[in-house]
Amino acid sequence: MPKYYKEGSIPAVGNMYFIYGGKATGKTSLAKLFPGLKLLFSFDGSTNALAETNDVRVVAFGHDDAPHIQSQVTFELNRFLYTEDEQGNKIINPDIGTIVLDNVSALQNWVIDNIENGAKDGRQNWNLTQKWFRDLGDFLRETKLPVLATAHEIDATLPGKYKPDMNDKTANAFTSWFDVMGRIYKHDSDYLIDVDPEQGNKGANRLDDRKLIKADELLQPVTEPKDEEN
Repeated sequence: MPKYYKEGSIPAVGNMYFIYGGKATGKTSLAKLFPGLKLLFSFDGSTNALAETNDVRVVAFGHDDAPHIQSQVTFELNRFLYTEDEQGNKIINPDIGTIVLDNVSALQNWVIDNIENGAKDGRQNWNLTQKWFRDLGDFLRETKLPVLATAHEIDATLPGKYKPDMNDKTANAFTSWFDVMGRIYKHDSDYLIDVDPEQGNKGANRLDDRKLIKADELLQPVTEPKDEEN
C-alpha cells in the first residue's frame, strides 16, 4: 500500500550520496563525515582509512561470500538495521545513523557472476542484475537513513570524462534513488566532488545548486536550496 502524507506533514528523510572515483581519492574516508554510528558494508576490504574511528561498524565481505552475496547483503542489512520496539513492531535500529556501501563496483561484479552462473537464458543476466540493484536502492531509500555508496571510475572514452565502473543500465537503476551523484578527485591539495553533468562526467545534485563541492563540505547545509519545478 502507498503511504499518504497530509499537506504540511511530509517527513524529511536522509539524503543519499553516490560518489565514484579513482584509487586513493578519499571515497571510503567520506564515511567519517556522516552522522551517528555508520553501518559500513565493505566489498573490497579497503577499511584502512577507518582504522582509527570508533563510530563505524564494518561488515566486510570476501571471496567466500561471493557465491551468495545477494542473500548475504540482504541478511546483514536486515540483521543490523532492524529491531523491535516494546510493542513488538519492527523498527529501524535507533543506534544506526548512516548506511555505507563501499565499492558497489565490486558488489556488481559478484552479483553478475552469480546470475550468469545461475541463469539459463544469458539474455536476462543484465536485466536481473539491474532489477537487484534497483530493489537495493529502493530498500535503502525506505530506511529513510542517510546513505553513502561508493564506486570505482572508468574513462568514458572521451578525454577527461568519467563514469562509475558499472554497467550503464545497472548504474542508472541503482543511482536513480540517490540525491547526489558525483566524481571525487584530487586537485592540488584538495579533494573535490564534481556533480555537474555539463562537465561530461556522470553527475547530479537534487539538493542544492552546487556543482563542484569540496569533499569535506559534502554535507554542509547551503543557504539556497535547489529550486525544482517538479
